[in-house]
Amino acid sequence: MTAPLLIEIGVEELPPNAMRRLADAFADGLALALDEAGLERGAVTRHATPRRLAVTIDDVAAETAPAAIEKAGPTVAIAFDDEGAPTAAAEGFARSLGTRVEALVREDSDKGERLVYRSTEPGKPLASLLQPAVDEVLRRLPIPKRMRWGDSEAAFVRPVHWVVALHDDTIVPLTVFEESADRVTRGHRFHHPEPIALARAADYAARLRDPGCVIVDPDRRKARIVEQVEAAAAERGGRALIDDALAEEVSALVEWPVGISGDFDARFMVLPREVLISTLEGHQRYFPVEGPDGALLPAFVTVANIDSADVAQVIAGNERVVRPRLADALFFWEQDRQHGLEAHIDGLARVSFQKELGSLADKSARIGRLMRHLNAAVGAEHDHVERAAALAKTDLLTEMVDEFPDLQGVMGCYYARDAGEPEAVATALAEQYAPAAAGAPIASTRVGQLLALADRLDTLAGIFAIGKRPSGDKDPFGLRRAALGVLRTLIEAELPIDLASAIDTAVALQPVDGAEDTAAALWMFHMERLRGYYGDRGISGDRFDAVAALDLVDMTDFEARIRAVTAFAELPAAAVVCAAHKRIRNILRKNAVAADGAGFESARLTEPAERALAESMAARQNAIAEAVQTRRYEPALEQVAMLAEPLDAFFDQVMVMVDDPALRDNRLALLQALDGLCRQVVDVSRLALD
Repeated sequence: MTAPLLIEIGVEELPPNAMRRLADAFADGLALALDEAGLERGAVTRHATPRRLAVTIDDVAAETAPAAIEKAGPTVAIAFDDEGAPTAAAEGFARSLGTRVEALVREDSDKGERLVYRSTEPGKPLASLLQPAVDEVLRRLPIPKRMRWGDSEAAFVRPVHWVVALHDDTIVPLTVFEESADRVTRGHRFHHPEPIALARAADYAARLRDPGCVIVDPDRRKARIVEQVEAAAAERGGRALIDDALAEEVSALVEWPVGISGDFDARFMVLPREVLISTLEGHQRYFPVEGPDGALLPAFVTVANIDSADVAQVIAGNERVVRPRLADALFFWEQDRQHGLEAHIDGLARVSFQKELGSLADKSARIGRLMRHLNAAVGAEHDHVERAAALAKTDLLTEMVDEFPDLQGVMGCYYARDAGEPEAVATALAEQYAPAAAGAPIASTRVGQLLALADRLDTLAGIFAIGKRPSGDKDPFGLRRAALGVLRTLIEAELPIDLASAIDTAVALQPVDGAEDTAAALWMFHMERLRGYYGDRGISGDRFDAVAALDLVDMTDFEARIRAVTAFAELPAAAVVCAAHKRIRNILRKNAVAADGAGFESARLTEPAERALAESMAARQNAIAEAVQTRRYEPALEQVAMLAEPLDAFFDQVMVMVDDPALRDNRLALLQALDGLCRQVVDVSRLALD
């Protein structure tokens, strides 16, 4: 018999940022545990609210399938003596299996006739398998911080108050942290505090919704939040700004979401848009509302965990709570504008960036020098570069950023504009942290791009120099993200900057003497990120390796060649050239002394196929060189592809390693010239096109 299985663990309110992760791990872990136990099962559905972790699994078998047992014992010659009586070997074998010698059968084998035991082990019931499975799953949950309660030694993410374990309509014996399972769950804390008895596991979600007023599916609850927030904002004549991360967080705070709108004083509308949004979202978990023109309205939408009979009181309470937050933000705004960014430059020397790497003033000075180095290849306005470097970190000392750290850079931009700084400088201050996250846009201006690059490269070089490089999954300084930001900015902004030289400069500017391999290690660190960057774009590893083999330092050049090799790989002739180049590389590797770089002599080419190959090379050599010089890599590789037919004929008709030394060396020189031609754009031999 198969039937749905329900396991629910009722707890005190879970940490919002851990609920989804715990729910996924609980469901996945339990499904895997059932698989390992040999229990048949169907689809898995995870449930989670602030007060529960639960999972339902369809079509779970009541017991495992019976297992056939077969064990080979000693040969008959060893199992019985001359009189046919069982020996100690036969008796011991039977005893180890809990049977008698008479129950064993005789069968032929490659070692002669021997005793064999056959039996069928009955299936194990779900009731005996569930407890160890759940115990192991709970032990492995990714709990951020375990806590104890009462006088128990149990430790879990939150105190456990009830447990449900049903297989169809039957309670399965289970104990979780001293709570024994039954069929009684709990509804909404206020709307339905009475226990809810479940007749069957399949009734779980429906019974908790009605009468329990609990939506146990976190995705459905999140969708309801979005729906409720949008409806409440529309009543205000606007559109809600719904941040997905905030909607996810709110879904981990409520079981029965109800969207409620409210207002705040219009005098706060002088605050920058980002400040208003950060106050509403970050501090209050409210959703901002914008009007038809895209400007924010003095309104918000919050999500309550109760369908209140007196909504006006709830609205008033939310408006009362947000008012002092906005008042503080307005005070910070006015105070910071009075002082300006210039006033904070001297203060940077009093704020440590990192113990071994000096103060923020030291970092700003390094950023300025590094920006000048990078700008040699870019040509941005010198004064703007200098000013952006000087002001880059000053907003970290403002009252607003002290209260709203997520607004660093953004507030620098506003304060710079307010002080009359050039727009290029103000924009760069906002863009220095771009891209802010995976997939986020890079800086859009040249000064902003240079500032973003210099800031990241300085941090990377400094942390590598003091020996705190990322290891395993630990990256406390976010260096992987920083390196990816460097690469994305160089490639997507098409900046022709020598990355290796930039890394060397950044390392040389550090106030500490790092290990000798610091710059080399940092370069390899970027190359590892670059491989991942192209992998995410669907570029296979062999295409990446074909370009990386050239040791390019200009990422725009790397990008152009990646695009060219991707197009080249689609040509019908590419596989022939690739296979031939692999063969050429192998031959040259085995004959490194003979292939000393000397050019081949056309007069010594005796076979028609080798002469045809040399003529084809000569006909395309200049075209390939000219195309490469102007970075027209696709036409260059198209010319290389035209060598397919003469290459195929050459290896079919010509023996390279002949006895005549002069003839052999000349043919090796021909292959050496071909090798150089095949590596003008990429290392064709690295491609996997077979």
